[in-house]
Amino acid sequence: MGATAGAVWGRAEQQDFRSRVRGTLLGAAVGDALGSPVADRSMEGIREAHGAQGLTDLAFGHGRRGAVSHLTQLTLFSMDGLIRAQVRRDTGAWHPPTDLHRAYLRWAATQRDWGPDERRKEDGWLAREEWLYARREPARACLVGLGDEMMGTLDAPKNPEERGPEAAVRSAPFGLLVGWEPQLVMQLAVECAAQTHGHPTAYLSAGAYAVVVHGLARGESLDAAVQRALQLLAARPGHQPVSDALQQALGAVRQGMPTPARVEDLAGGGSAEGLLSVAVYCALVGEDTRHGLCLSVNHGGDSAAAGALTGALLGSLHGETALPPSWLAELEGRPTMLVLADDFAMEMTQGPALHGPAGSSPGWLARYPRGYAALAGATPVPAG
Repeated sequence: MGATAGAVWGRAEQQDFRSRVRGTLLGAAVGDALGSPVADRSMEGIREAHGAQGLTDLAFGHGRRGAVSHLTQLTLFSMDGLIRAQVRRDTGAWHPPTDLHRAYLRWAATQRDWGPDERRKEDGWLAREEWLYARREPARACLVGLGDEMMGTLDAPKNPEERGPEAAVRSAPFGLLVGWEPQLVMQLAVECAAQTHGHPTAYLSAGAYAVVVHGLARGESLDAAVQRALQLLAARPGHQPVSDALQQALGAVRQGMPTPARVEDLAGGGSAEGLLSVAVYCALVGEDTRHGLCLSVNHGGDSAAAGALTGALLGSLHGETALPPSWLAELEGRPTMLVLADDFAMEMTQGPALHGPAGSSPGWLARYPRGYAALAGATPVPAG
């Protein structure tokens, strides 16, 4: 694919891109929904609850089958923030990390408020989706990092010791910026990860993951996408643990049949680079999408993050039709995700027709306003 900004997209290219965007978002969500009910359970505990094969189907979590966690919520706001950034580009005041930070603050409001405030038109449509106002065990790093208006940066990151996978999970949409050069995709993901996860292994894992998704969305093989990520990582201080984790994933492919023990070994202590390694490995060795997803969640670690990371890779690689339809049918929030994914694809392929010099769509600008909400005096999100 490799279209550049301002390029003319053919119909077949647009359809392929839309399928990969849908696949990335829905894949991340269905992996999250699959893994959430067994997150941090031991493999022995998973087998006791779900049989000798472990978890092979959606299970009850948060009161229903197919429920998603805060990982999916944040990923939706990543995609929303990227659309808003593109819309704001026309104004000349263009700084995508700020647009993403504002999007994440809108997510933080869903963890604090009872429901959407219809008076805040500048929040856009996603923040008015009532089902998102559910607190799904959000990571403390996300609540603390977004607990005030101060934006973390690489020079002054939030939570500088935080090595968790949450920032990497929400970075999948950055990889869908197929008109961007891979090094710019990595830079944006790294800068946005530092808003909540300030340890180099966490934000570099986010950057590497975005680059892998970027390669897949442009039609590359998974191996080629990982090699490009390794190439770009090599220039970054503190990259070695992340590079080693990716190399371990590639090496594990040649070590025989996949097992939960091998997945758990790659996951290590559940840090961002360990779960990135799990996702790459499971996407490479899975016989099909369903098998890859099940493999990614059957271990004694953060199954929700592992499932989400793996699902986005498989969805961007194969498109939405490769995802298990019976799981998609029960997926919480699927209608919202489809609208958001299609809006993202339309913005990236036809943005000038929606808000360019030749004219603009008032309806589009109402959905994705150019302005920022005034957040002064907002109550910090409690992290406890």
